[in-house]
Amino acid sequence: MQPYPDRVTSKLPNTGTSIFAVMSQLAVEHGAVNLSQGFPDFDVSPVLIELVAKHMRAGHNQYAPMPGLPKLREAIAEKTKRLYGAEYDPDTEITVTAGATQAIFAVISAFVKEDDEVIVFEPAYDSYIPAIKLNGGTTITCKLKPPHYGIDWDEVRRLVSRRTKMIIINTPHNPTGSILDKEDMVQLEKIVRNNGIMVLSDEVYEHIIFDGKRHESVCRYPGLAERSMVTCSFGKTFHATGWKTGYCVAPANLMKEFRKTHQFMVFCSNTPVQHALADYLEKPEHYEGLGPFYQVKRDYFLDAIKGSRFTATPAGGTYFQQLSYKAISDEDEMAFAERLIKEHKVAGVPTSSFYNNPQNNHMLRFCFAKSEETLQKAADILCKI
Repeated sequence: MQPYPDRVTSKLPNTGTSIFAVMSQLAVEHGAVNLSQGFPDFDVSPVLIELVAKHMRAGHNQYAPMPGLPKLREAIAEKTKRLYGAEYDPDTEITVTAGATQAIFAVISAFVKEDDEVIVFEPAYDSYIPAIKLNGGTTITCKLKPPHYGIDWDEVRRLVSRRTKMIIINTPHNPTGSILDKEDMVQLEKIVRNNGIMVLSDEVYEHIIFDGKRHESVCRYPGLAERSMVTCSFGKTFHATGWKTGYCVAPANLMKEFRKTHQFMVFCSNTPVQHALADYLEKPEHYEGLGPFYQVKRDYFLDAIKGSRFTATPAGGTYFQQLSYKAISDEDEMAFAERLIKEHKVAGVPTSSFYNNPQNNHMLRFCFAKSEETLQKAADILCKI
């Protein structure tokens, strides 16, 4: 087939296939234990599965209302108030989305215009910067410093300009597993006060936090909540990433603009899944134990690799653990990750892929949302390298 005329140009000329897809494909090709892509290898609750099937059989298979089923939005409002003491109106301040990534793209599309600046902390989840570019915005990056990956708020203050439209935060943080604390939120609130800067808070791992810490949602802080769009994920919470169902909460004036964009992206998300989630959320124990559940897996994985030459700062949240291979090789991260798959049959993700301009810190990200059998198999390999 002849190529289309030269007037067709890419809006993302330097963007290739997602690193998660690349590493997972390599893992398949080489028969490697796949700790690269962030999804569980264990089953969704059979109770939740049966609820979805029940609502399918009941005929709940057509379009849901654009903002989401009222029953589910009410359940989200109750959950948010119970956890964070924040009240959101289900009718005007909560929207159910086709996953958190869609919610993030809708937020950026609704508010970021040409020449607006958005501050992003790197390493960063890979959807932020492309979404900013596609909407004509300019990304201003602020580097998180290993091994703890905290935010230098003085540097953030220096990066703020009259063109700053938005600051994107992610806690617990993918890929580093770091978390923001109360002082971080206080500092952020001081920076955005009285200057019109919005906050996009990616909180998809809100329930996966360890060592007795609490999740510091922006919803807890009225001075932040009044200017923040908060995105969350049922897929991460209930081990069902393929269902692609999440939500966004925000003040009514911001949510009104969000919905204008959301409706033309997907209109609504999966109807029987929404019905099932509304029922499932009636019992908070379905998500209250998620932190301890994954902490057991984190600790199992870290204990299993103690005999290796990899080193780790234990993740504070998420189901990802970064490992340093400085004691093993000077190779850049992509080269080492590829060799790990091809020669040793275990797959992780190079942390450098989470930077707009890749840099080598000799770190790989491994997903521990896996069975003990899978984690032990991967650890046995890592201990022999």
